[in-house]
Amino acid sequence: MNYTNLFRIALKALANNKMRAFLTMLGIIIGVGSVITMIALGQGTQKSIQAEISGMGSNIIMVHPGGDRRGGVRLDPSEMQTLKIKNYETLRSECMYLAAVSPYVTASGQLVCGNNNYPSSVTGAGTEYISIRQLAVEDGAMFTEADIKTSAKVCVIGKTIVDNLFPDGGDPIGKIIRFNQVPLKVIGVLESKGYNSMGMDQDDIVLAPYTTVMKRMLAITHFNGIFASALSEDMTDYATAEIRTILRREHRLKDSDSDDFTIRTQQELSEMLNTTTNLLTTLLACIAGISLLVGGIGIMNIMYVSITERTREIGLRMSVGARGVDILVQFLIEAVLISVTGGIIGILLGCTACIAVKFLAHWPVYIQIWSVILSFAVCTVTGIFFGWYPARKAADLDPIDALRYE
Repeated sequence: MNYTNLFRIALKALANNKMRAFLTMLGIIIGVGSVITMIALGQGTQKSIQAEISGMGSNIIMVHPGGDRRGGVRLDPSEMQTLKIKNYETLRSECMYLAAVSPYVTASGQLVCGNNNYPSSVTGAGTEYISIRQLAVEDGAMFTEADIKTSAKVCVIGKTIVDNLFPDGGDPIGKIIRFNQVPLKVIGVLESKGYNSMGMDQDDIVLAPYTTVMKRMLAITHFNGIFASALSEDMTDYATAEIRTILRREHRLKDSDSDDFTIRTQQELSEMLNTTTNLLTTLLACIAGISLLVGGIGIMNIMYVSITERTREIGLRMSVGARGVDILVQFLIEAVLISVTGGIIGILLGCTACIAVKFLAHWPVYIQIWSVILSFAVCTVTGIFFGWYPARKAADLDPIDALRYE
């Protein structure tokens, strides 16, 4: 068996029907390009979310009041008031695995400065909040522990607040803004962080001492939650266990009692989002993979047509000594050539589509090498799988019947 001659014969057969060969490849091209693009979009989204979480701090721990309940169960108001100042102070003084800890409490309303107003919210926090959330003061200064003790009417604002309340470009430091009739002196402006991967404006933020928000704006004695950061990402689990032990002791819960608070970490959030994006990526890849199946069926169909058209040729070749296995390999080579060529073009199309999506639509895209290799391997397998049966049928033709075929 001379494989070189068989390869040349297969190439010549495809060259004689260029348009038909290209249309047969089209299903493979679209399938491979779609699979690569869909996987790249899914992986790009996952990388973007991971980067966003890392930007917020991978060792962040969030404590919320109320037990861990699901399914839209309505909580009793008292269950949402379980985190007090004493709990925060105890965590701050006793936790060995925490690098920083800060309470937070939020109030929604209208910000007013002169003739300009903007709907937003004020977050009451401690001095360590900006280090936990990886924020930085660009101009001015952060409020101090003295400001917290005196419930000072001061605040630090983000770029979005500056743009909306000071559109003339004036320096906001030292200016007074009002929030629900409560005057706040701007003492600092935060560095811009832009939008996160979920479309939230991270610069739409106003920070004030938590005592100011609790006493002067909301008249409450409990927190909406407590933010903390572990000494390192590896110590997050130890810090979580330590927080749970201290809060259960502070709340005088028995061993049989459930927690009246909920602890969440960035690792849990990351794992949950990764699971969701992986599921969506797999779903998109499967939908795109249907094109590969359609392309394989197209290969099988066109091979049947080719065998029918070349029945007399097959009979002639057999009559001069060609074996069934020679005929089988020849048609199998044709099927694999169609599939592999379509796969190569599909890979180029998929990579081009990814680049176009990234620069035109500005979506996060990350091309995985394994997706390219897998797509190419699937193309080869598709050619062999869908080309085998027609090739086998050609090899089984009787030479005499084939020569008589009209």
